[in-house]
Amino acid sequence: MNTNSSLDTDLVREKRNYRVFCDMGGEKFLCSSASSSFKLFLFVVPLILISGFVGSRTNLLFTSSYNYYPWISSSVSISPALSPSSTDNGSSNFDWNSTLVSITSPPPSPTSPPPPLSVEEMTGAPPPVENFSNNLSNVAPSPVISDSSRKWSEIELIEAGLARVRSSVMEAKNSSYKNVQDPDFIPKGPMYWNANAFLKSYQEMEKQFKIFVYEEGQIPIFHNGPCGSIYAMEGNFINNMEVSKFRTRNPEKAQAFFLPFSVASIVHFVYEPNSHNWAPLKRLVKDYGHFIATKHPHWNRSRGADHFMLACHDWGPELSKSYPGMFENSIRALCNANTSEGFKPIKDVSIPEINLPGGKIDRLLGGPSPSKRPILVFFAGGVHGPVRPILLEHWENKDPDVQVYRYLKKGISYHDMLRKSRFCICASGYEVASPRMVEALYTGCVPVIIKDNYVAPFSDVLNWNAFSVEIPVKDIPNLKNILMGISQRRYIRLQTRGVQVRRHFIVNVPPKRFDVFHMTLHSIWLRRLNVRVQDM
Repeated sequence: MNTNSSLDTDLVREKRNYRVFCDMGGEKFLCSSASSSFKLFLFVVPLILISGFVGSRTNLLFTSSYNYYPWISSSVSISPALSPSSTDNGSSNFDWNSTLVSITSPPPSPTSPPPPLSVEEMTGAPPPVENFSNNLSNVAPSPVISDSSRKWSEIELIEAGLARVRSSVMEAKNSSYKNVQDPDFIPKGPMYWNANAFLKSYQEMEKQFKIFVYEEGQIPIFHNGPCGSIYAMEGNFINNMEVSKFRTRNPEKAQAFFLPFSVASIVHFVYEPNSHNWAPLKRLVKDYGHFIATKHPHWNRSRGADHFMLACHDWGPELSKSYPGMFENSIRALCNANTSEGFKPIKDVSIPEINLPGGKIDRLLGGPSPSKRPILVFFAGGVHGPVRPILLEHWENKDPDVQVYRYLKKGISYHDMLRKSRFCICASGYEVASPRMVEALYTGCVPVIIKDNYVAPFSDVLNWNAFSVEIPVKDIPNLKNILMGISQRRYIRLQTRGVQVRRHFIVNVPPKRFDVFHMTLHSIWLRRLNVRVQDM
């Protein structure tokens, strides 16, 4: 029997070598082959090497909670004797829900990483609506600048503005839709944890959020990335930020700072295939971090807490450990949002992995109505990682209602199968990230998420339980019974809501309001609201 490789095999091949165009100011840049890795490495590294480590670090105010909107704004300082001690499961002995923490102990030495944020690890499930509402209602207002005789610093003015945003979002939480309006979009329904809070914070982001993009670094590793592969989020976000209205050229006006390197490009150009040697990659990120911290004052002012990086490559989380503070403090927007590998939802951002063949979304969107989907559930993918072997062992060629394949027969379209199916399985491979969740939403198929320790994209705003089905790995043998137990009425609701939230995962060129670019920015904006930075 003739077979072709599954979509998964093609994606693994893309991870080894990709050739993709990215639009850079009207010109298209083509990534070269990996054979020039070390030549490029020898060219780029001298541009960013520096001597010595970063300077002194200032005190930093953090807020943290069990929630994504932990805007507790009391000015209570915590003495070293009362500092929270983290336990093995990431929880804290201190009540982080009732006070804003001021780090009053001396800053660490420049060669050691800063202290952890000490927030309780989340399991990947979105916070319950009750916690969201209760936490907002308990927020105390931040001090408002009122002394006209004093000359306030830029960072104090920025923090005062962010305090007003937190207050306005809390007020919007309890307001009616007629008081929180938008000509393009009125988010409502159970797909959103709190529709009014989301819309208000989004509108405030559009009015106020300013991001400084560090200009250091040379293409293709910096200021560019893949736009037509499963790492398309990297290239699209980086290129959009270069020309975005959210970008400011004045770092003193910025609330956040973007480190515009592409992990996928670093791996493509610097990594020697099959060498298993990560040292050159980590050295590159480390040297870049040192260079930024030495040339600019902003990293040291916040110890990186108002800085962010973005990576869709599987190695992004590991490379973020290369420079002190990036892993511990910085906002990391990652496709591979795995809490067992250090992803912290309170400060990190989960973004979707989106495969864009040819860099375009053409012919990927849309599908038939629920009544025209004859297949109960579908999956096709290579056998790798801990979850998929279990899935194929129990369901490959076992039941006509459960269409599970490792390879599709020749002539069968993967996307056509998605459109014929009511449910589409999104199972972990080597890593938790996969384009299947977005592919399911694109085609109107209800995602069935089978992943451990995964934080779903934009789950700070979106309630994935309202438009997807989550099945624990241990329940894979009972997969069909679980899905058959979902009533037709509930299935139609899941499918309809998935179509409604699809706009948040669409890649537009140029970006449009509420699309995946703006949702990524909004999640970063929320994390920035959770940090208070003091002047040096």
